[in-house]
Amino acid sequence: MSKTDSAPFSYEGLDRVIHEKARLGLLTSLMGHPKGLAFADLKQLCGLTDGNLSRHLGVLQEAGLVEVTKGYEGNRPHTTCRLTKTGRRRFLDYLAVLERLVRDAAKAAGREAPPLGRLGIVST
Repeated sequence: MSKTDSAPFSYEGLDRVIHEKARLGLLTSLMGHPKGLAFADLKQLCGLTDGNLSRHLGVLQEAGLVEVTKGYEGNRPHTTCRLTKTGRRRFLDYLAVLERLVRDAAKAAGREAPPLGRLGIVST
């Protein structure tokens, strides 16, 4: 018997690196922008300070989920952030677990759960 069978509500796929609120917002922002986003755009979209954004990007980069590229546009420094292939896959896996969690919670509450894959997320 696997741990999932004996503890169906353990939600092992809820990756702590991703699950933190700011990092969840960063990954969601980057998901819709395969070519990446500028540091300043991410800062605005996620409501983070320069320091907080840098710290969270560092955690995601260390985990191999995000790639940060520094360069120049004209004479001004420019930092671009984008999801890696691994980051995209892990985030989709994470979303599938969240979707299962929502279905389980709806079922426990006696409500009809939304269909799996409603958001185009395929469980692995």
